[in-house]
Amino acid sequence: MTHRTYIIAEAGVNHNGSLRMARKLVGVAANAGADAVKFQTFKAENLASIKAPKATYQMLTTDAKESQFKMLKRLELDEKAHWELIRYCDKLGIQFLSTPFDLESLDLLVGRFNLPRIKISSGEITNAPLLLKVAQSGKPVIISTGMTTLKEIETALGILAFGYSQKNKKHSMSNFLKAYCSKAGRSALKEKVVLLHCTTEYPAPFEDTNLRAMDTMRSAFGLPVGFSDHTRGVACAIAAVARGAVVIEKHFTLDKNLPGPDHQASLEPHELKEMIVAIRQVESALGSSCKAPTTLEGRNRDVIRKSLVAARDIRKGENFTDNNLTVKRPGDGISPTKYWEYLGKIAKRNYKRDDLIEP
Repeated sequence: MTHRTYIIAEAGVNHNGSLRMARKLVGVAANAGADAVKFQTFKAENLASIKAPKATYQMLTTDAKESQFKMLKRLELDEKAHWELIRYCDKLGIQFLSTPFDLESLDLLVGRFNLPRIKISSGEITNAPLLLKVAQSGKPVIISTGMTTLKEIETALGILAFGYSQKNKKHSMSNFLKAYCSKAGRSALKEKVVLLHCTTEYPAPFEDTNLRAMDTMRSAFGLPVGFSDHTRGVACAIAAVARGAVVIEKHFTLDKNLPGPDHQASLEPHELKEMIVAIRQVESALGSSCKAPTTLEGRNRDVIRKSLVAARDIRKGENFTDNNLTVKRPGDGISPTKYWEYLGKIAKRNYKRDDLIEP
């Protein structure tokens, strides 16, 4: 059986701080057939200092004079909004996910809301206290790896392994490494962690996407690997599924022309649905690794293949030669692979032109 890709429709902050817009995004994700819709949970004062600059893409898509802190403050969703979105997701049959950006927000997601899993963003992969606390909660983790080296991923996995498997031990890099190498730590990682390859740019250029890095990560860490896609369009997400991605995460919006940092690099509703339909088709097409005729091919084989037939009338007792033996459809007679075996043999009966040669 082909693995069914877990598709996360990333609403992120494309609600622009509006609960009404966030509910619409949930509806779009559910209608498109996504497995989960994901938001971002944070308190601006815990996430960024008042002096933190905006990213280049944020400068281009929002007011360049506005600080990152003020932008984030506008995009917060409070606890009440989260509860309403969770209930709405339950009603529509889609899973609610969110990414915590601070310890207080993590407590909200794993404590108050008891989410089944936590998504960690690329920017938090070096946030050791956050990684440790999410692992200590026992929740499975999907972790993006944008901007990282293999060594940084290994360090993050060591922290997670320690949090999942070690109790009452001192927090230190040496103990994190020991946990990563331990049987219990490795077992916990395989059970609870999915890595997402990611290029942290909005939008990410195709030439910097490097989907083959998924293979490297899978080989290096022995963990399931997916893809958090920041490219334009749907081609890379679909290609990632063909390369074995077990999770696809993709930003979407109600309208690319809305104000806000991520809308322009997101899919619109019809594009999200088209991507999910295409992914499900690719999953079906991947099928089995066994190279053998399918049942449907068996129905066509005799029609499309060829057999040995008489090129002209042949008398009984006449030898088969290049002049009186040829290859034509249908394929329910003697295989043409035996052509040379029949040259020189004697015809056992009379044949009319185009008659199938008999054994």
